[in-house]
Amino acid sequence: MSQVGAILTIIAVCIVGLWIIFYFVPVGLWFQALVSGVRISLLQLIFMRWRKVPPRVIVQAMIEGTKAGLTLNRNEMEAHYLAGGRVPKVVHALVSAQKANIPLDFKMATAIDLAGRDVFEAVQMSVNPKVINTPPVTAVAKDGIQLITKARVTVRANIKQLVGGAGEETVLARVGEGIVTAIGSSQNHKEVLENPDKISKTVLNKGLDAGTAFEILSIDIADIDIGRNIGAVLQMDQANADKNIAQAKAEERRAMAVALEQEMKAKAQEARAKVIEAEAQIPLAMADAFKSGNLGIMDYYRIKNIEADTNMRDSIAKPGVEPKKK
Repeated sequence: MSQVGAILTIIAVCIVGLWIIFYFVPVGLWFQALVSGVRISLLQLIFMRWRKVPPRVIVQAMIEGTKAGLTLNRNEMEAHYLAGGRVPKVVHALVSAQKANIPLDFKMATAIDLAGRDVFEAVQMSVNPKVINTPPVTAVAKDGIQLITKARVTVRANIKQLVGGAGEETVLARVGEGIVTAIGSSQNHKEVLENPDKISKTVLNKGLDAGTAFEILSIDIADIDIGRNIGAVLQMDQANADKNIAQAKAEERRAMAVALEQEMKAKAQEARAKVIEAEAQIPLAMADAFKSGNLGIMDYYRIKNIEADTNMRDSIAKPGVEPKKK
């Protein structure tokens, strides 16, 4: 039993040793590179593992590039991987660019990749342009009619501007601004509806793709809908504002008139009180006149007769008015 255990131990140690050897010495990968025409030593594959670079990623990328006729440098590929780049994507992009006769070198491709853009998708977009649908753009013509426009922007990637160039959001914002300007400069909405291509030509002439990662090939107006009559709405709002101002001023004048009326009534009541007070003094004055002998009884009756005649003449002059009774 002891001999059997020793043999099993030796076999286990050999298996572990072979696994370690084949893990750090990728013989199969080296042989695959060799038959594919990629010259890379077995020692370099071992060093890749020590440098924390997956040998399979680098070797397969080099095989793909070599079969496509590219000349790739292993050190540059390792440096790009260690910098956080996506080596397979870069090689795919280089192969696609070569087949499509698009000038793209390894340095530019890695720069685009490290900038956070998908370089392979950019190359595909250069070959097969992309159509971007703009959101509804609302603009108002000079006659006050609102137009809601949707456009389709056909773009292709500008390889030279992918690093540092603006993205799709900037292109859509500029196109929307151009549509608003084109519609706003039209005399009436009928002119826009009759010639929608005028918007496209006006927008294209502005050079909206400057400084972006795309080249605008065409701008096509997909749909134009008529919205509200903004001019009429603004006029109504202005009329309502003027009406409110006039009502406020009228209310102010009415309040002033009411205040003036109350003031006049107060003054009239004050004058009436003074008249009543003065009339209350008349009997006292007459009594003093009787006592002092300045007024006789005949004079008093004469005054009463004059008042009676005056009241009678007033009643004749103003029918329906009863004479005042004393």
